[in-house]
Amino acid sequence: MMRYPKGLLAPLALISILAMASAAPVPAAPAHPSPTAMTQSGMVAGEASPGGERFLGIPYAAAPVGPLRWRAPQPPSSWKGLRPATAFGHDCMQEPYPSDAAPLGTAPAEDCLTINVWRPKGARAGARLPVMVWIYGGGSVNGGASPDVYSGDAFARDGVVFVSYNYRVGRFGFFGFPALARGDADKGLLYNYGYMDSVAALQWVRRNVAAFGGDPAKVTIYGQSAGAGQVAMLLGSPLARGLFRGAIIQSGGNANNAPTPAAEADKAGLAFAARWGIAGEGSETLARLRALSAAQVTDGIHIGTAAAQRPTFAGAVGDGKLLTGGLVEVVKAAREARVPLIIGSTTADNFAAMTAPTLDEAFATTFAPVGPAARAAYLVAPAADPGRVLREMGRDLSYNENARNIARLMTAQGLPVWRYRFGYVANAMRGEWTEGPPHATDIPFAMDMVTAKYGAATTAEDRSVAARLHAYWVNFVKTLDPNGKTASGEQLAPWPREDPAADRLMRFNPDGSNAGSDDPYHARIEAIARLRGH
Repeated sequence: MMRYPKGLLAPLALISILAMASAAPVPAAPAHPSPTAMTQSGMVAGEASPGGERFLGIPYAAAPVGPLRWRAPQPPSSWKGLRPATAFGHDCMQEPYPSDAAPLGTAPAEDCLTINVWRPKGARAGARLPVMVWIYGGGSVNGGASPDVYSGDAFARDGVVFVSYNYRVGRFGFFGFPALARGDADKGLLYNYGYMDSVAALQWVRRNVAAFGGDPAKVTIYGQSAGAGQVAMLLGSPLARGLFRGAIIQSGGNANNAPTPAAEADKAGLAFAARWGIAGEGSETLARLRALSAAQVTDGIHIGTAAAQRPTFAGAVGDGKLLTGGLVEVVKAAREARVPLIIGSTTADNFAAMTAPTLDEAFATTFAPVGPAARAAYLVAPAADPGRVLREMGRDLSYNENARNIARLMTAQGLPVWRYRFGYVANAMRGEWTEGPPHATDIPFAMDMVTAKYGAATTAEDRSVAARLHAYWVNFVKTLDPNGKTASGEQLAPWPREDPAADRLMRFNPDGSNAGSDDPYHARIEAIARLRGH
């Protein structure tokens, strides 16, 4: 039997041949109440869902276990007959984070490379509907596609084919070891296995989404936090060219991060092996690492412990093939995919922190080259709370200035970009989130799944904000412009495109309103831009 070509995925024609050769033709089935679709691996049977129809847990790659642990994703096995697709596959192996805003809906396991599709009711092959592909966050050590707030029902209800998928996290998704580089089984595809999964998932979408009524030429990628980091990688990766036509970066504070050098990743892999008493650098040592249990490889790492585990976990690596640099570096060099972009964050994104313990120290160290301008921008009231100002500095450094810089760099290349800042807090949380909405709390609004998040505590105002934010996202995936109307026909407030001559963005306000306006953080972001030479 022909072997799968080394690399991520075989050319489309070869994949089609392999699929036909490895699976007997599926005979015509009798009338079946379940919706069905014919993928290149076989036919799947989904189910009705509140927004239309859904197909869950479809393998898009082989189980990355045994000798396929720390390998590029390989093609899935084909099947005969009708495969049920009514339950999520396992979320990828991890130690769940106790404070996760989107708790996993399945038990984590290493066999996890599955994809899910929601489509409008009655949509069939050839409908050529726009496609939204969601990429979850979790610090690259947590997360999965199964949480209720990640449901694609609202997108399907509004005429969009919605896709989500699992990608490997933690040491399963990002790992280096000298024997892997020497063996080079996948021709230079090393270290970033979780990123490789995203490319493979998008290639699956390219080959299969038409069977669900989607148009493979109308794909938008959409990620939050580490998922936004995945979007940043896909924007810059030569291996993802042509797989999407639009992108949304939601709280992508890692956009300016430089990838870990390969040598450092190999060093972390050796330290991890030593953690389990495994010495050496050769293939026998690698075999012993692959024989470790999934729990041993996880070794308790999650968002709360990842920083402490850095000696044995290096994260994403600049491999020069899939990941060629941080997004700012890639965009400065005009190497990014030339697609429209939405980018922004919440006003109280809390996965950003200043290392300086006091304001005086922050002004004397981090902001020293622009000290007077920074003091004038941040100390706007005599009684400004020092702790809150430090937190806002962290948010500006991690999220707000990066977002504006990327927006301006892409705009200078003639690409349309829309920037936003989300400041609305769900009614149920206003007594707790006094500084604004924290990291990830805008997801239920963009997904229009606030009731799944807040249940009976959801208010009419919450639902109204969700309907508007969601409509901007739906319009973008349909037309590559967020402007237009909601599903009910309400005209949305005009969202101005990024314009360096006028520092404007879309603001979703604490009172439930939204409007395009001047950026109230302009002076703060200007100080940071001067600091960074932007």
